[in-house]
Amino acid sequence: MQLRYQFRAYPTPGQRMDAARVFGCKRVVWNDALAIVTPRKRANGLLGGLGARRVEGPYWAVPKSAELSRLLITEAKKTVRRSFLVDAPVGVLQQALRDLDAAWKAHEDSRAGRRPGPRVGVPVRKSRKDSRQTARFTVSDRFRLLPDGRLRLPKIGDIRIKWSRDLPSVPSSVTLIKDRSGRYWVSFVVETDPAEDVLPAVDGDQGIDLGLTRFAVLADGSHIASPRFLRRAERKLVRRQRELSRKEKGSKNREKARIKVARAHAAVADARRNFHHQWSHRLTRENQAVYCETLNVRGMMRTRLAKSVHDAGWRQFIGFLEYKAKRRGRSFVRVDRRFPSSRMCSACGHCDGPKRLQVRMWTCPVCRVCHDRDWNAGKAIRCEGRRILAAAKTAPPTPGPGARCR
Repeated sequence: MQLRYQFRAYPTPGQRMDAARVFGCKRVVWNDALAIVTPRKRANGLLGGLGARRVEGPYWAVPKSAELSRLLITEAKKTVRRSFLVDAPVGVLQQALRDLDAAWKAHEDSRAGRRPGPRVGVPVRKSRKDSRQTARFTVSDRFRLLPDGRLRLPKIGDIRIKWSRDLPSVPSSVTLIKDRSGRYWVSFVVETDPAEDVLPAVDGDQGIDLGLTRFAVLADGSHIASPRFLRRAERKLVRRQRELSRKEKGSKNREKARIKVARAHAAVADARRNFHHQWSHRLTRENQAVYCETLNVRGMMRTRLAKSVHDAGWRQFIGFLEYKAKRRGRSFVRVDRRFPSSRMCSACGHCDGPKRLQVRMWTCPVCRVCHDRDWNAGKAIRCEGRRILAAAKTAPPTPGPGARCR
């Protein structure tokens, strides 16, 4: 299993300048290649000293990575306009071309329906004004982990790393990242043995009903309080944004104010991510199976509750639950969004009528049991998750959601 380990990096001012050159060289190669492979576009004289070149038609009819590497890297370094490409490792530049090929393939697969998820657009030009920059170093670039804990990157130097844990194996690649707040990170791709991460089997499972007032209500009657990181930091964000709006465009003070805004948002995102990691770790460690409802997050982001939905970060939390359950040998089941968890009585299975969000308590007309809306939904999700899990293990798929409603 391939995993990604990310650590904070602290380059010196000189190393930051060298990293900026590497980022710029990669960006130039990407844009030059994009000018050639863009469908129905003409790349006539765009490469300057490389000579006039006209290419028309779909992108699969133009040169691929091997020929583009020779044209845009090997031959380009001999020209005056692209001689600065020697400031970047050749592996980083070649990786930019491979990434462009992968981006085009993702777009074509998405357009043809072969790729699930939201629609992937066409690759676009990269700007030097982009606040987030990355550069991937592969084994061919000969990066090294030094005995003193520093990371040696070609053309940049020995970068100090803040190690929070040990790497399980020798990394196959490392990505240097500069985020929007000006922080630097290194991300290693390592191979791990899946058997080492599997936890011993435990008794018990858990159904989760996600919400806004309470972040999650569990089937056992407990709940996770909503931290509301964005709401708590809103006053500070407003003040930082107001300071940014008063700065002159293009000035150094405006760039400093922009970084302050980005750091304030990064603090919120980091706190939310840490919260999701902690609770996903706890739920997958203490339960053999976890059941969660499938939410239409994209649709809810178009309502008046959009800010609260963004603040909760349900999609990230569900993603953490899914990959940690798979890694630890646990079961994770998504219950279909059409399943009437808020209307179904968890005691007798009766499916009552629709209920507005203001209704927090309701009584089943059949068994006369009084339910808390969220707690009942968590127990109903657990029952449905058990049914789905048992059906997947023993028999062909059963009728869809709502089949139990009477």
